[in-house]
Amino acid sequence: MSIQVEDVSKKYGNQFALQELSFSVGKGEVVGFLGPNGAGKSTTMKILTGYLKPDTGKAIVTGKDVSEHTIYVKRKIGYLSEANPLYYDMFIKEYLHFIARSYQISSPSKRIEEVIDMTGIRPEAHKKTGQLSKGFKQRTGIAAALIHDPEVLILDEPTSGLDPNQVIEIRNIIKDQGTSKTILFSSHILSEVEAICKRVIIINKGKLVADNTLQQLKQQTGSMCLRISFTQSLPQDFFTGINGIESITQQDQHWMLNGPDVHFIRKQVMDKANDAKLDIVSMVNHQNQLEDIFRMLTENKN
Repeated sequence: MSIQVEDVSKKYGNQFALQELSFSVGKGEVVGFLGPNGAGKSTTMKILTGYLKPDTGKAIVTGKDVSEHTIYVKRKIGYLSEANPLYYDMFIKEYLHFIARSYQISSPSKRIEEVIDMTGIRPEAHKKTGQLSKGFKQRTGIAAALIHDPEVLILDEPTSGLDPNQVIEIRNIIKDQGTSKTILFSSHILSEVEAICKRVIIINKGKLVADNTLQQLKQQTGSMCLRISFTQSLPQDFFTGINGIESITQQDQHWMLNGPDVHFIRKQVMDKANDAKLDIVSMVNHQNQLEDIFRMLTENKN
């Protein structure tokens, strides 16, 4: 395994950021690492990259305990933190030379030209990093993470704040790198995760709540759900007593009812709405996407 997290816990004061978290990522996998704000994603990534030590448990990267072999592990990992700490007075090539020297790369100029082309920053390569758009700043951060050709790439919100075109450009870079590297990346843009990853890990309140392929997650949570909207506000206990509902989420004026047999649920809802004289605006079978699964596993659990 390229990444192993074994029963890792971390507290800040009296609050747990991580609670006995365990998962692994195999060589060559591209895995989405998801969770609500404050779930512990960034803390996990900082532990994996040697910037934080766990209170208990182990983080292992390419076979080495991060706490015991921190320098070794940092040479194996390319890391783009959420903050993307660029030096804004440096020109792009100057900044990449600085990063390359810190990794003691023998032929930095050649490698810098390679990562500039790899990340598509050639048109802006004459500028200082502080003059770049958000998209090119992110590209430069990824170039710095790739400069030493790491085995493992850890990206914390690499597309945060980007416009749709920039998101697609960064997505393509991640896809290209995924052919030769192990990649763990977090994102709140769930459609992006679906487009890149076959597998996702979801944490909530520092605990693992899902770790599976997208296909298997959809099967486990029910690939179909019933999406309903009403003209009136519903009584708080309206869905109580309806058999077959495994989970309920609300999105604006819509209710999403998940269960193994949506047709069975549909009939009961119609009967109950008729008895209560409630008007149904729409009732359709809905194909669950990653966003729906994410809400099912994390909503109302904070």
